[in-house]
Amino acid sequence: MISQKAKYALRALLALAELEADSISSAELAERERIPRKFLEQILADLKRDGILQSRRGAAGGYSLLKPADTITFGHVLRLIDGPIAPLPCLSRIAYRRCEDCQDEATCRVRKVFAQVANSARAVLDQTTIADAVARPDRLRGVVEDAAGAA
Repeated sequence: MISQKAKYALRALLALAELEADSISSAELAERERIPRKFLEQILADLKRDGILQSRRGAAGGYSLLKPADTITFGHVLRLIDGPIAPLPCLSRIAYRRCEDCQDEATCRVRKVFAQVANSARAVLDQTTIADAVARPDRLRGVVEDAAGAA
């Protein structure tokens, strides 16, 4: 399950992608997306630090995408906000940790099933961009089906 913070980050990015080149204040974005403002400001700071967003001060200031929406994947955002995408610690690519109760990873049947789940989820998340999600729903469905078939 993804965190509420990650869900808010994705919603904010989708809203910013729909605006295209325009900037929006954090207050306006918080109201539009019904996200608590202080929480959103922390999220926007994380996204800015990662180089996904830019901000400008002043009357015409606010936040906008720095990277093109078609280069920002759901997988990247989830890893940035929540950390590894892995249902078991022994399946994490960036924070691997052996399961304490596992005798042999090579023969662990639980690990084998969840490895398939993790690989399928990663394929969809790493191939689905913010631009895909903003596009028509039938286009997104094709992206998800292609990614799931590749896993």
